[in-house]
Order: sequence, then C-alpha cells, then structure tokens
Amino acid sequence: MHPNEQLIQKFYSSFQARDAAAMTACYHPDAVFSDPVFGRLQGTRATAMWHMLCARAKNLHIIFNNVQANADNGAAHWEDHYTFGQTHRSVHNVIDAAFVFRDNRIIQHIDTFDLWQWARMALGPVGLFLGWTPTLQTAIRKDARQSLEVFMQKQRG
Repeated sequence: MHPNEQLIQKFYSSFQARDAAAMTACYHPDAVFSDPVFGRLQGTRATAMWHMLCARAKNLHIIFNNVQANADNGAAHWEDHYTFGQTHRSVHNVIDAAFVFRDNRIIQHIDTFDLWQWARMALGPVGLFLGWTPTLQTAIRKDARQSLEVFMQKQRG
C-alpha cells in the first residue's frame, strides 16, 4: 500500500473516531479544501471545519472505500449518515474525494456530491423544491461559512 493511501485511510479512520486533531494532522499547513456546502476553505479554515464537524456530530456514521493514491494524487469514496442539526432530518450523503499531496500530507482535498440531493434530505420540502436554485445554494454556503466563523471565534475566545 502506498504511504499516501495510508494517509487517506488515517484521515477517514480518524473521522470515524471523531478525532479532528488526527484528521487535520494529515493536512499540509497550506491545505485547501472544497465542497459544495462550504466552498473553498484554506489553511486554518479548512482544519477548523473538520474540528467543527467532529464537535457537533451527534450520530455521525462514516464509511469509506476505494482508497487509491500515488505520490501525487489520490481518491476515495465515502458516505456519511447523520442528523442535520437545524432541521433534525436524516442525511445520507454520498461523496467522492480527490486529493493532491505535498510533503507527505494532503495539500488539496476536493469533495464532490449532489448539493440538491443533500438539500432535499437536510432541508425537506424547501430543499426538494428550491435546492437546485442558485439562490438556495448560495444561502446554504453562506450559512455554513457563518457557522464556521462563529465556531472559530468561540475556539479563540
């Protein structure tokens, strides 16, 4: 197994254990993360997001497979099951991840999933009927980023 495959395995195993410190130790200090909900996060914002998700997880269940990596790039498939905090609705998100490595750490991590499908599960009828619209997708991103900023402020204070 390539060392970068082991790195991805460690990242998701740590997520399963809700060990944000171990997860973020897999990231390069200049790491960039991107997904349809948070958009692009760099450095401390990217690692703070994982700390926030682990801290807020109540019934989070993570599975991952199809881990592949070489010296430069990697990929994995992962799924999460959880209750979305704002609406208390069940979410089962199916995600494909792509990685780029530098200095034996993750420098770029891009998660891809269907935001409309996520909105339908997380937001119910509003997500079903409006989740495909740029207006609601922008509001989802704004809310996620605002939650992250509040979390980061509380961690500092």
